[in-house]
Amino acid sequence: MELILIILVVAVLVIGTVGLGFVATRRRGRDLELESDAKILDRAGVDLDSDTHDAGPVDGTVDDAVDDAVVEAEPEVRTDDIIVKPSFFERLGKARSAFAGYLGDLVGMSRVDDEAWEELEEALIRADIGVQTSMSLIGDVQAKAKETKAEDGKQVLALLKERMHVELADKDRSLRLDDDTTNVWLVVGVNGAGKTTTIGKLGRRLVNEGESPLMAAGDTFRAAAAEQLGTWAERSGAEFVRGSEGGDPSSVIFDGVQAAAARGCNVVLADTAGRLQNKANLMDELSKVRRVADKDPGEVTEVLLVLDATTGQNGMSQAKVFTEAVDVTGVVLTKLDGSAKGGIVFAVESELGIPVKLVGLGEGADDLVDFEPTEFVDALFE
Repeated sequence: MELILIILVVAVLVIGTVGLGFVATRRRGRDLELESDAKILDRAGVDLDSDTHDAGPVDGTVDDAVDDAVVEAEPEVRTDDIIVKPSFFERLGKARSAFAGYLGDLVGMSRVDDEAWEELEEALIRADIGVQTSMSLIGDVQAKAKETKAEDGKQVLALLKERMHVELADKDRSLRLDDDTTNVWLVVGVNGAGKTTTIGKLGRRLVNEGESPLMAAGDTFRAAAAEQLGTWAERSGAEFVRGSEGGDPSSVIFDGVQAAAARGCNVVLADTAGRLQNKANLMDELSKVRRVADKDPGEVTEVLLVLDATTGQNGMSQAKVFTEAVDVTGVVLTKLDGSAKGGIVFAVESELGIPVKLVGLGEGADDLVDFEPTEFVDALFE
């Protein structure tokens, strides 16, 4: 009996020793695993003493926590301040399609006869290039074709493209901004052409170029004009001056020039009324505005006529009213991207004798760009 008891005691002791060894082995393995996890988290920049770590990752494993930490450490990339210049080719799709439709039949012609020449001239007129300008262009192309013995359609179109390049070349399209004076840029045009928006975009552009513009709300007869211009000024960082609704526009421009000189602004962007109900009154008002703006310390260095490109030839009669009232120095063609009649550029420069300086190629704040004649003509043909 005693022998049996001794055997039982020895068995219990052996089993207990093996069990304890197994538990210890598991515990050491778990400690090594936790140590490994801790090193990984420490390398990832995770605070081991934080409540978040103690709670453990909710939706991921340790590897997920490492990936999240690395991603959060990457710098944020901002693209909203990057200004991408719009492409003439991309934005003139409507004008190019219309132009190709007018001239497409010429491509396959082995010989351009008299009838084809007449149709080509009519095509230019339909593209809103204007009657006189179209006749002049075709006359020159015919003479060049005869001189170079160009007969087929492709050769004639190449000569036309070259002649259109020449028509728009060698014109001063720069915006005048003199040193040591308070420049005044008067912006004129009919209501709805986009004067106020043009001033807003010009102000943003000038600020981006390091200039100090002041916007003067000289259109005191359109209720929303001053509010709209004020919003543009606030967003672009330009100074702003307005008058009372229905007040004298000349007084607002005068106050704008004085304020610009006092605040160190080198250019005043002056909005003006665009009412055409009475031609004589409009001309008198604009003439007065210009005289006032040209008084010391102000100097009118640009008078920009804003035209809506989608109106085509219908806008030319309106344009002539403004050119008679003030000495226009340049044209801004808005909504050129939405017009199928890009030929209006030629009509403006030929009939008004004024260079197109800026064009609108979209509704974005940075879509008012310098007019590039070479890119423009190439975009119509390519």
